[in-house]
This record gives sequence, structure tokens and C-alpha cells, in this order.
Amino acid sequence: MGAMSSPRKIPPGGRGNASGGTAAEGPARSERRAQMVQLAGELFAQKGYRATTVREIADAAGILSGSLYYHFDSKESIGDEILSSFMNAVLADYRAAVASGGSPRVVIEQIVRSTSRTLTRHRAALAMLESDWNYFTSQPRFGYLRKSLGEIERTWVTQLELGRQAGLFRADLNAKLTYRLLRDVLWIPAQWRRAGGFSTDQVADGFLRLLFDGISAPAQGPQEQQGTQQPGAR
Repeated sequence: MGAMSSPRKIPPGGRGNASGGTAAEGPARSERRAQMVQLAGELFAQKGYRATTVREIADAAGILSGSLYYHFDSKESIGDEILSSFMNAVLADYRAAVASGGSPRVVIEQIVRSTSRTLTRHRAALAMLESDWNYFTSQPRFGYLRKSLGEIERTWVTQLELGRQAGLFRADLNAKLTYRLLRDVLWIPAQWRRAGGFSTDQVADGFLRLLFDGISAPAQGPQEQQGTQQPGAR
């Protein structure tokens, strides 16, 4: 999770530096910060963001509570770094898929596969959003979360609409409703992998087969139906 120490790109009007210190950090300090972000993320995932204290983060890192402020100006800065890094990675997946110029089906396939891998790498952020979504979205500092999810929804709806118009998808497809039905399923590949023993790629493959092919068997033609009749049937 070394990416956790990189500067936030979103939102444009947010904080300047997660730690409140200088931008030119030495390699040792940057590595230590990344380790503390990882430890904090694990605690947030286990206990919930709001239920986790600065003292608990410091204890997990083996330092005094006051020493934590040498690296971060607040617990919010740590949570911000985890969530902004996560959303930056997800949005990069979506934008790269759209920029590839493929057909709507190809773009959706790329989004599902690349994002599934990204979600698996950011399980702490997913757990934080699941347990404390209402808190984060009520804080101006985390306003980029709703904006990012809005971009994700617009991307899905646009690609579904383009596919419908091109005849790739059903003519009666309701793009917005389809995205809303798929949304929660898209965000839990890590839980599937842990609970069912499936790899991230297996989850993505299964999701795409279900999305594009459904669960109904292909319709049989008259000759195929005749060939499946029981002996003696008329």
C-alpha cells in the first residue's frame, strides 16, 4: 500500500498536504508514514473509522500518540489519504477504459476487470466507506467522495446508453436502473474472494458472463427441440 503516501489529486479545493508537513520528505519518513497509513487502515476496517482513536493507531505503530502528529496533523488526514488514494485509483481505471476507444462492451469489460483488482488492493477503504459512509459524506473535507461516485455512475450510464443505441444491448435497457442494480455487486469482489475461495479474475469473469449472457440457456431451434424429445414422444 505504498501508494497511500502519494499526494491527493481530488478534490481541487481540499487540503494541500496530508501530513501538514513539507512536501520534501526523506525516504525513511515516507516509508514510515506509509506503514502507519496501512496500520490505521486495518484498524479502521476492523473497528470503524469513528470508533478508532489516535491512541490505538499510535499503539499499533509502536509510538506515542504525540509522535503520530509528526507525520499527520489529525486522524482525518489519515482517513483522507486512504480514501483519496482509493478514489484516485478507481477513477484512473474508469478514465483509462473510456480513453481506450473500445466499444461499450469492451469498455465495460475493462472497467470491471481493472476495478476489481483495484478494489481488492484497497479493502480498508471499502470497509471504511461501508461502515462510515454517512459520516464521511457529511464532512466537507470528504466532498470528493460523492463527486467521484457521480463520475462513476455517469460513465456506466453513458456506456450502457451507447451500447443500447448501437444495438449491442437490449433496446428496452434502462441504463440508470441497470447501473443502480449492479452498483453494490461491483464493489464487493474482495468479500467474494474471501468467502467463496474465488480469485479476483474469477469474480470478474462470472460477473461479466452474468451481465452479458444471463443465466438462461440459449433457446433451442425446432430441430434441436425434436432431438431432445423422449423416446416414443409424439
